[in-house]
Amino acid sequence: MLSTILLQGSVLETGSTGFMLVATSLVMLMTPGLAMFYGGLATKRNILGIMIQSFVSLGWTTVLWVLFGYSLCFSGGDGGIIGNFDKAFLSGISIDTLWAGNGKIPEFVFIAYQMMFAIITPALITGAFANRVTFKAYMIFLTFWQILVYYPFVHMIWGGGLLAHWGVIDFAGGIVVHATAGFAALASVLYVGARVDKNSTPNSIPLVAIGSGLLWFGWYGFNAGSEVAVDKITSLAFINTDIAASFATIAWLVVEWSREKKPKFVGLLTGSIAGLATITPCAGFVPIWASPLIGIAAGLVCYLAVRFKNKMQWDDALDVWGVHGIGGVLGTILLGVFASKAINASGADGLIFGSGSFFFKEVVAVVAAAAYAFGFTYLMLIIINLITPVRVSEEEEKDGLDNSLLGERAYDEGAL
Repeated sequence: MLSTILLQGSVLETGSTGFMLVATSLVMLMTPGLAMFYGGLATKRNILGIMIQSFVSLGWTTVLWVLFGYSLCFSGGDGGIIGNFDKAFLSGISIDTLWAGNGKIPEFVFIAYQMMFAIITPALITGAFANRVTFKAYMIFLTFWQILVYYPFVHMIWGGGLLAHWGVIDFAGGIVVHATAGFAALASVLYVGARVDKNSTPNSIPLVAIGSGLLWFGWYGFNAGSEVAVDKITSLAFINTDIAASFATIAWLVVEWSREKKPKFVGLLTGSIAGLATITPCAGFVPIWASPLIGIAAGLVCYLAVRFKNKMQWDDALDVWGVHGIGGVLGTILLGVFASKAINASGADGLIFGSGSFFFKEVVAVVAAAAYAFGFTYLMLIIINLITPVRVSEEEEKDGLDNSLLGERAYDEGAL
């Protein structure tokens, strides 16, 4: 039995609260992990330029979240597109306030947990336009993309808004996080254009491996923590996450090995992220036997998406669209196939359990989210470019963003 404390007539579960504090910390760690993953994949002259875009979100997104972000996502607007300002500046929330969603944890813990999702989602996009976007334009992008893309979808699905009322579910962010970020990344690539040197190679594959390991580790908090309690669904989400990621890793390795005639470490690591992104919407809603199938599909489909991107000559530098965008869409569609109310009563029955309508809703929702994120992002970049240049000059790009924009270097080569 979980230890409990009576608080304002409700029962606070100390076990669930403790677990959610750990889960929140794990998701926070994913943003530095992402910075390392992207930093290792970037060229030697652009390591800090890509890493700062992740780390600045830790600070600035927190400011926005406390001011009004949490309120727009999780207050008011029942059945609507966006919330209201009732909880702006965390108004009306005290140390004794329990989260109304289950009455088991302090609302402060829920606020912090959801804030970590808000921090990492726009940071995912940055890998697509590595080496060629000004920091000032990125800060404007970071601000308004959250307000006008991320916050509405959080509210519509997790905040009791329009899509939730329609019957759309998303356990940990296939639509809310990965589909929106991935297709925003594609719009960014098409607007900003290709790098001057598209054949640039990763500067540090070991750093990519460290970042990948931190992302995988943090993803247990991302997915299992999305149950917002400690129960049987928490354990299901945890093991589904690991199984899908593992099967995707091997699927990507095998298919790339068969084509390239050599096993590729970066490919293996990328496959793991594809599996993690794809299982995200499904983790707490599907039976355990579905997770290997979801993982294999993730490894194969995301690999093919990256090859298609290369064929189309879209300069998505770090494959954000192919891994996160396609992974999020694929995972949401497969949720519509494999979801089972026998596994999670708060979920739904998917296509193979007799519910074609639920499958249809998931497909429509994820396609609409991807289309909106793509269209809005492209339009927003046009508007930002009227205020300040979005793309760096060719000279700055050749010099590298670390030196030209930041005046810093990742490594003091003279001391080596």
